[in-house]
Amino acid sequence: MVDVNRLPLDGAGGLLEVLRTLPDPRKRRGIRHSVLSILALATCACLAGARNFEAIAQWAAELAPEALRRLGCRRRTPPSEPTFRRVLQRADAAALDQAVGAWLAAQAPLVGQGIALDGKTVRGARAAAQPAPHLLSAVLHATGLVLAQQAVGAKTNEIPCVPPLLAGLDLTGAVVTADALHTQTETARYLVEEKHADYVLPVKANQPTLKQDIAALGLDAFPPAAH
Repeated sequence: MVDVNRLPLDGAGGLLEVLRTLPDPRKRRGIRHSVLSILALATCACLAGARNFEAIAQWAAELAPEALRRLGCRRRTPPSEPTFRRVLQRADAAALDQAVGAWLAAQAPLVGQGIALDGKTVRGARAAAQPAPHLLSAVLHATGLVLAQQAVGAKTNEIPCVPPLLAGLDLTGAVVTADALHTQTETARYLVEEKHADYVLPVKANQPTLKQDIAALGLDAFPPAAH
């Protein structure tokens, strides 16, 4: 269980303050639970391990009244599973990801932390007439925590999605890793000059000149541990 009483919820930089900037996708008539409380409960439930709407609702139903109040609930009972489903399916997923990711990243400095750029196709979300969505994520090496996600459009690839993915994160002193697709001059310059981060990028056949230059240095004979 996540201890709601120990989470930074209120005040500047708190979860509620961050989520308060997100719009309510519903019409005003008939609203019983605020969008703030629904998003806050869903966020904390996911931090506790919930991975579907039913699990989110079950987690919320087990909270004490005081915890519900801390998470913005005005009623004695939390939202139901259909309420979580309707609101979360209509919410601005990109804005919610960015807000929660930035809040999570702010809880501990990322100096010295490893952050992986990880692209995955979400095959379980495939629609009948549309291909499965492809997401690029920024993931903490140590915990697997997703700090940010960015949808990759069907007519582009992951490379131009890196700046918008990392825009809201303070990466000063962090180490960003990625696969060979991201071994690009523009990406490396962005990480160092704009995000003040370091990087570890593999060099493969997509960068033949760089690969040849590295091979010519004979670095196999002088591994980093020898210096």
